[in-house]
Amino acid sequence: MIGVMNGIRVVEVAAWTYVPVAGAILSEWGADVLKIEHPETGDPQRGLVSSGLVPAGGVNHMFELPNRGKRSVALDLKTEEGRELLMKIVATADVFLTNFRPGARKKLGIDVEDVRKHNPNIIYVRGSSVGQRGEESERGGYDMTSFWGRSGAADNVSPDELGYRVTMPGPAFGDSLGGLTIAGAISSALFHRERTGEALTVDSSLLALGAWAMGATIAGSHAFDLERYPKTNPKTAANPLVNSYETSDGRFISFVMLESDRFFPELMNVLDCPEYIADPRFTSHKDRSANHLDLIEVISTAFAKRTLAEWRVALKDIQGAWSAIQTPLEVVSDPQVMANGYIADLEDAAGTPFKLVSAPVQFNEEPSELRRAPEHGEHTDQVLEEIGLTMDEIIQLKVSGAVL
Repeated sequence: MIGVMNGIRVVEVAAWTYVPVAGAILSEWGADVLKIEHPETGDPQRGLVSSGLVPAGGVNHMFELPNRGKRSVALDLKTEEGRELLMKIVATADVFLTNFRPGARKKLGIDVEDVRKHNPNIIYVRGSSVGQRGEESERGGYDMTSFWGRSGAADNVSPDELGYRVTMPGPAFGDSLGGLTIAGAISSALFHRERTGEALTVDSSLLALGAWAMGATIAGSHAFDLERYPKTNPKTAANPLVNSYETSDGRFISFVMLESDRFFPELMNVLDCPEYIADPRFTSHKDRSANHLDLIEVISTAFAKRTLAEWRVALKDIQGAWSAIQTPLEVVSDPQVMANGYIADLEDAAGTPFKLVSAPVQFNEEPSELRRAPEHGEHTDQVLEEIGLTMDEIIQLKVSGAVL
């Protein structure tokens, strides 16, 4: 693929998923992303192997996801030598990427003014839980709290019949979207610097992303002064052709046929219910809306007669938009996913094969070329030699504990 970020160097002082995902995407696009990790502990996400959140003896997919293609440089930023080395690396970079909180950045001497002393042209990028300003700017957070919970998303999608137990899509949902947002912002900031010479400070947060994702719902809640926004209930959908239905084997199919006058006859025919096309209850969109409960019952009964596999065949050539509600594992073998190269095959450092979803953008119709995440400190010597240190100097730093 074409490396749209070839020649761009990113220094990443960040951990976990949200901000590192941005570095991973830039790496996938061709940037040289240097992941700075502590010599002893590294990124805490490496430790998920021992927590049971990744398969025993398998690939640490939760680390590979946000760290693909990077180079790991292990520096102790609490030491004078470690900070000096970091700033020498910073002097060669285009972007500084971090999710450390304000107090930690100040204590380590890696805040905006500290970094710009060594590279005034660097784009300084901060990702946070709830923003850089306000009483809670020092508060940490994850996608479940700041993106999913605080934005109103969890409230809006958690069914009331569950007794208000909160549901969420799965791990790193908001993190992955947030990393993509930051990567896009960095691309814009690089373009701005190219056009004007100005190096920007870029900020984003999981709370900002969550609010943006819920923008239509938040605006509607305010406009109608609704404490709780109306939730979607398939049993009472106002438009039966924008709904989900259960198949005979307990699977589900969703429809978004907004132009119901156009698609209703076709749907009734494929459901083997042609008699309802001329039914006076359903002859127009207005009639179908007025009698939506009756039509939902008709469609539900029809779908309950066949399995999902059978409906995939029956619905294959219809014009209206529909989709099976797939499991995450089914996505791996989805024909369109495979045809477009949306999931890549990789091997980790131990040679264990695994799959990883590519960044959702392609250039010149070519899938990205993904590379595995680095081992802890794998590229320390290489990068230090690139900035002019001799092997004797590197060994002395290893002895002192400043580097791995």
